[in-house]
Amino acid sequence: MHVTTNALVLRGVDYKESDKILTLLTQELGKLTASARGCRKKGSALATGCQLLCWSQVVLYDYGGRWSVKEAATLREFQGVRAGLDKLALACYFAEVTELLAVEGLPSPELLSLLLNSLHALDRMDKPLPLVKAAFEGKSMCLAGYEPALESCAACGAEQPESPRFYLQEGELRCAACLEAQGPFLPLDASALAALRHIVYGNPKRLFSFRAEGESLLLLAGLTEAYLQVQLEREFQTLDFYKQVRQ
Repeated sequence: MHVTTNALVLRGVDYKESDKILTLLTQELGKLTASARGCRKKGSALATGCQLLCWSQVVLYDYGGRWSVKEAATLREFQGVRAGLDKLALACYFAEVTELLAVEGLPSPELLSLLLNSLHALDRMDKPLPLVKAAFEGKSMCLAGYEPALESCAACGAEQPESPRFYLQEGELRCAACLEAQGPFLPLDASALAALRHIVYGNPKRLFSFRAEGESLLLLAGLTEAYLQVQLEREFQTLDFYKQVRQ
């Protein structure tokens, strides 16, 4: 059986002398693993389309329940992402998170759209990297079923909590005066809270159209990263590398 679909390469592992084993996120088939035979040979027609973070139209062949890439026509390489090590490291972090959240064989159009839009933001939009990172982390948690409750304080119902705090485990907002003994919780200011509400409740097509600067951006970025790690209960090597590069 042959299938033609668009796919983004989330991960590639060298195999044998000239092959790769790819993890793809496709439009029609969701996440899948496919071999790309000979793609590492000089002059291979598959070489560009099978690069990490490359968006391509691929022809897949299913033989005995195993997928192989027969053709790959590159649609977008996100050259601007590859131009800077910090952008590339952040993009790889996005791909690693997406690979974890995507379910094998289950189409994930919203998750695919989020990843492509985030790569576009790194590639073409003049946005601070911590802002793009926070937007991706916050929205990915919503798509994974961990949407936080940000409309009001979970204890007193205040829509604009005084000195707001965010509980990482429960994913809810509290006023400083409504804090309970248990934690952990992280502080927010008014600007960071407005930005977080935009990420969670705003139009996905305008995900990056908010402003957060200075201390507010630091608070937002620290919160979304911590919330993702707490809810997914794991750390990411690509995130560690991104931080090393930024330092």
